[in-house]
Amino acid sequence: MLAKLVGSKTAEKVLLFLFLYNEGYARQISRLFPVAFDPVNKQLTKFEDAGILVSRMKGRTKLYTWNPRCPYLKEIKALLQKFWDLLPDDQKKVYYQQRMRPRKSDKPL
Repeated sequence: MLAKLVGSKTAEKVLLFLFLYNEGYARQISRLFPVAFDPVNKQLTKFEDAGILVSRMKGRTKLYTWNPRCPYLKEIKALLQKFWDLLPDDQKKVYYQQRMRPRKSDKPL
């Protein structure tokens, strides 16, 4: 449903990922979803060119986050919240819940 509005499923996944985690990089998003790296990277670049996202380097990794100067950021996030609320719980658990903290070193997998 959101993919038709934003143009592609990759754009939908990128926006929802950033909505949930506030920042991320292309490889991280492409690993979470079964999507190739290149389309995710191109989509992140498009959103940055449009002024929705900004990027910064952290080591050799290019991290993307929301552009606080974007005049319609509040509306974009409201739309994403509405879409997130309408997603079935099974999709939320499978696709959009990624562990962000490191695992304790002596804890078994």
